[in-house]
Amino acid sequence: MITLKNMRNFKNYSVLILAIFFLFSCSDLSKEAEKKLDELKVKSDSLDSMIKKEVDKVKSLDSLINFENDKVKKLDSLVKKASSKLDSISNEKIKKIEKVLK
Repeated sequence: MITLKNMRNFKNYSVLILAIFFLFSCSDLSKEAEKKLDELKVKSDSLDSMIKKEVDKVKSLDSLINFENDKVKKLDSLVKKASSKLDSISNEKIKKIEKVLK
């Protein structure tokens, strides 16, 4: 016969079994969440490394562009000086020719 005491014991054992099952389930979920977080960390570290490499490439290209830009500026300055000298020489020659023709 089922007595009140047996019902209470059954209820207590049932609660205990459910609590143990719940704790094991939480442990598994915790392990799975930790695994996923570790995978995410690995992926983010990999992405961070790739971004750093690409930023380094951009910096290198920027440095090369600045270097080439300085070379172009120097060449432009030389062309202007040469052009100015040629203009000066041609103006002198034109003046001499004009004097001869007068």
